[in-house]
Amino acid sequence: MSEDLFYALDHLAATSTVVIDRPRGSAHPRYPAAIYPLDYGYLDGTVSADGDGIDLFRGSAVGNGVVAMAVIADIDKKDVEVKILLDCTADEIGTAAAFLRDTLGLGATVLRREVS
Repeated sequence: MSEDLFYALDHLAATSTVVIDRPRGSAHPRYPAAIYPLDYGYLDGTVSADGDGIDLFRGSAVGNGVVAMAVIADIDKKDVEVKILLDCTADEIGTAAAFLRDTLGLGATVLRREVS
């Protein structure tokens, strides 16, 4: 069942333009001490629960596709979001998860794609 989800996410990523609006090394707009460890942006032409494009982290493993997704609960915003991890290595998945949990203090669960 999860493979159907990742197939659909791959399709969204492949048919949308990736916009990186917070390159690796840039500061979070609300928390300047939080520095993005990976490129961060969204899929242009898509809509997430917050009305903006679907958020994503983009890693260095070009061609891997959607390798994971993070489900986020933000208590301050009273918001739940999904973020796609695109073209990430296993280490980059861990880095993105740590950034969300430890740096931004969000409740985050990362669902990795099963690799056969």
